[in-house]
Amino acid sequence: MMTVSLLIGLVWLAGYGVKRIPIKYVRTEGVFQYLSKDEIKTALQPLVTTGFFDADMQAIHQAVSELTWVDTVTVKRVWPHAIDIKIREKKPYVRWGEQRLISARGEIITPKNIDQFKTLPILQGPEQQQVKTLEIMKGVNTALADQSMKMAEFTINDRWAWKIKLTTGLEILLGRNEQLKKLQRFLKTLDVLGQEQVERMAIVDLRYPNGYAVSWKPGTEEIDWKKTANPQHEIDG
Repeated sequence: MMTVSLLIGLVWLAGYGVKRIPIKYVRTEGVFQYLSKDEIKTALQPLVTTGFFDADMQAIHQAVSELTWVDTVTVKRVWPHAIDIKIREKKPYVRWGEQRLISARGEIITPKNIDQFKTLPILQGPEQQQVKTLEIMKGVNTALADQSMKMAEFTINDRWAWKIKLTTGLEILLGRNEQLKKLQRFLKTLDVLGQEQVERMAIVDLRYPNGYAVSWKPGTEEIDWKKTANPQHEIDG
């Protein structure tokens, strides 16, 4: 009799009881700087009121994945009554225009408040081309970093002409052809020019095959290029 009762109990547990085991805990794991626990809770609330085995893991995964700051998600059941969710947050790399951001992998992020990201460089380029534009910007940034220059804005227009604006305000026009080659050529002249001369520049136009033009800041004194090119000239006689 006891054996029969035990078997009936096991059948009930397998057929009905297991499905009705409630979810007591939903555990989230991750380091969050921009994603709030309230956002996660709101997304999960309608999906975790079912039983432990009735909970739709795919629906939970999708609901969390659709949150603005979520990069990757893993979801799993943990016996007997928990759901574990591991989340990796997106990290903003640059601003994409005025109201959006781009992660280091080229994903567009639309934050509720853009003001907290004002210190990030601005990247502007053709729509749907953010990944390619970002990769170009990274290459340009590397070249500038070798000269301790910091980028404030990088723009590629619809004709794929490049323009750089540094944090100092200096604008560098690169045109549509051989842009990196022209930039490297300009950067090699900086040691000759000296920091004082570079700080006087307002715009550097590199859209020339064998040189570049400079527009100077207002009030800049006329430069003695012979002296700049050969600073030891007067001493050497």
